[in-house]
Amino acid sequence: MAQNPTVDEFLADLDHPRADDVRRLRAAIMASNDELTEHVKWKAPSFCSRGEDRVTFRLFPADHLQLVFHRGAKPQETAGFEFGDDTGLLRWVATDRAVLTLGDPAQLAAQQDAIVALVNRWVAV
Repeated sequence: MAQNPTVDEFLADLDHPRADDVRRLRAAIMASNDELTEHVKWKAPSFCSRGEDRVTFRLFPADHLQLVFHRGAKPQETAGFEFGDDTGLLRWVATDRAVLTLGDPAQLAAQQDAIVALVNRWVAV
């Protein structure tokens, strides 16, 4: 694999028990928003809005499959930042960072539309 692989190259070589789920959710997220871009960050696909990282898969350790909702690599000023999670899927780990743990494949399939909507709302904030 190239030193700085594209997301497609990264996913083609991905050796993870839930690789198919990652590919499927990534495709749904990218298809939902023409303004999103992506690259590999933290050894996983990461979605960007206006050039800023906003949502990144967490793939390791291999028993994990999560999405990290963040506002860049470093904590940001939170004054005026609000995000309401009406789905209850997010677990807040800081005032500007949340984690969504992706359940088994059936649960992920059932929640995919809600997850895609959360990603789009998050990048719009």
